[in-house]
Amino acid sequence: MFRRTFSPFLVVAATVVSLSAQIPQDNAALRWNRIALIHTRAGKLGPPMVARALAMVQTSVFDAWAAYDDKAVGTRLGASLRRPANERTLSNKSIAIAYAAHTVLISLLPAQKDTTDLWLRANGGDPGNTSVDPSTPAGVGHLAAKAILDYRADDGSNQANGYADNSGYVSVNTATALNDATKWQPLTVPDGKGGFTIQKYLGAHWGLVRPFALTKGSQFRPPFAAPAPDSEKYAEDVDEILSYSANLTDAQKVIAEYWADGPNSTTPPGHWNELAQVVSIRRGHTLDQDVQLFFLVANAVFDAGIAAWDAKRAYESVRPVTAVHYLMQGKAISSWAGPFQGARRISGQSWQPYQAATFVTPPFPEFVSGHSTFSAAAAEVLQRFQKSDFFPYAVTIPAGSSLFEPGLVPVRDLTLSWSTFSEAADEAGLSRRYGGIHFVDADLEGRKLGRLVGASVWETANGFINGTPK
Repeated sequence: MFRRTFSPFLVVAATVVSLSAQIPQDNAALRWNRIALIHTRAGKLGPPMVARALAMVQTSVFDAWAAYDDKAVGTRLGASLRRPANERTLSNKSIAIAYAAHTVLISLLPAQKDTTDLWLRANGGDPGNTSVDPSTPAGVGHLAAKAILDYRADDGSNQANGYADNSGYVSVNTATALNDATKWQPLTVPDGKGGFTIQKYLGAHWGLVRPFALTKGSQFRPPFAAPAPDSEKYAEDVDEILSYSANLTDAQKVIAEYWADGPNSTTPPGHWNELAQVVSIRRGHTLDQDVQLFFLVANAVFDAGIAAWDAKRAYESVRPVTAVHYLMQGKAISSWAGPFQGARRISGQSWQPYQAATFVTPPFPEFVSGHSTFSAAAAEVLQRFQKSDFFPYAVTIPAGSSLFEPGLVPVRDLTLSWSTFSEAADEAGLSRRYGGIHFVDADLEGRKLGRLVGASVWETANGFINGTPK
């Protein structure tokens, strides 16, 4: 069993640091994937925006690499950049990849340009080189990146305006008025500085973003009928959440935190990109293999984000925190009572999920689970790429390393382990039910949706890899 030991709440950063020493010097694909993750973490983008950023970086890397492959064609420029056989060297591929990734990153995250430039210099490049001569690897990289940036400039993300909603969304509920107990309600949450902030729907327009492989965000939209507030189903959903909360074990708390991937992380898309790095290092991938692997995983989570956010907007479903407060107002319930208080009897309207106080629940609707969709899509392409679902991996969480209950959770070192990608993906989905973030249907339907997305991305991406795009 392959094991790593680190805090779950710095899991991505810790993995980046620990894996960096293992990255072969001749594998620019793995190295720039690591750099992209560092930058997206610092950029503090929301989950679907991180997925888009990673997809743009890895697609530009793929398109630059394809110019030096005898079969693959670029997603935007086809085979027009193809270089002769005598130029298809590891050195030229590495240079082209570096310039492509650098160009996309400074466009997406301009505040980090100085750091990105340093990375390029550290890898033998020159930020002042702006060549678009296709006979040079730097030119190939720049041309590949420019084509991706041009294509995505009007993809519906509204990147130019900070990804702000441009669809005209207005919530039926407000932070102080619950007008419909089946619909999402923005919350008033602590800002960590002694004040409070009111949530705004992150990515209300994201289901309209142009996907990589899907025909549109709604292509695989799962069916959903919101249970009426006075229905048996509504009560059952709330009861399950409260049952988890009242009986949280050390392991369940650790699972909820390990997979949370909230603020100051690379978010769920980045987490699965990290797991792809584990696959690369274990199997001793070449640069060529990693270009294809990260191209697949990044676009799988990108389309997963679009599909999940389409469903979120279509159904605008209520989060558990709102449903519990509504149904249990004025009642005494058994539940986790907050940090260091354990499970006890509390008032229903004071219930809180097992999450950080400054991030009580994410700022967007409940159905479907983004975690479940991202994870299932990534697992689908990973197991297809590896030709096996086998993924024996474990992380050991140090005693007391919790951010939610530091010094208390876990009571002793606790190891999470999985045998397959599917087990890991399913646990990621289940973690959100332990944490009080999702109901069961959002988890299970998100898993199904992610699998459909992953299969679609696999087919489309392999068309480019094999030189037979559809």
